[in-house]
Amino acid sequence: MTDAYRTIAAASTGEFKDRGSKFLAFAWPVRTEAEALAHVEVLRKEHFKANHHCFAWRLGPDGSRFRANDDGEPSGTAGRPMLGQIDTFQLTDVVVVVVRYFGGTLLGASGLIQAYREATAEALRHAEIKECLVKDHFLLDFDYALMPDIMNAIKKLDLEVLQQVFEDRGSIEIAIRKSETKNTLLRFKAQIWKVSEEEAAGIEWPGGMKVEGL
Repeated sequence: MTDAYRTIAAASTGEFKDRGSKFLAFAWPVRTEAEALAHVEVLRKEHFKANHHCFAWRLGPDGSRFRANDDGEPSGTAGRPMLGQIDTFQLTDVVVVVVRYFGGTLLGASGLIQAYREATAEALRHAEIKECLVKDHFLLDFDYALMPDIMNAIKKLDLEVLQQVFEDRGSIEIAIRKSETKNTLLRFKAQIWKVSEEEAAGIEWPGGMKVEGL
């Protein structure tokens, strides 16, 4: 699995019109199905006079969780084309909802597919795309005697520090890009011990220090 993925940075909108029908598209960055469904429900209430509230989402760094819903439109004419556009833009952790106001003229299956596809594409074209990294998180627990060496190693390797707690013992949470975890931890250990990476590979962490994956 890759440790980088693309999503949108913030909400965005788009619109498509065809023969009197209006298709209003709304896209949001989300992490969970509950978040995605919450956006759908908000739009159902805001656009309660609309005929359809179709949606699609893809979730997870690997994009393995997805759903496409036609909300009463002919099967395969709304949710699937919308999901297809999410995939065309190579996005995940995103939900798109398209609200349709019927204009009185039937569009047919091909017309609906085009409308939902174009409305979704318009919303995603307006979105700011950002790349995210999948990271492993570790908790460093240590005696204060080791603190100077640990802080120096963190600084030298430019590690991402998420949280620090200093009570009876020191505690620091760090994040490392998943594809670099093994090598970075080895370099980190070598820095603390002040030895080569080859030597560090054959020894444990210093006494009084624990490194636990979260």
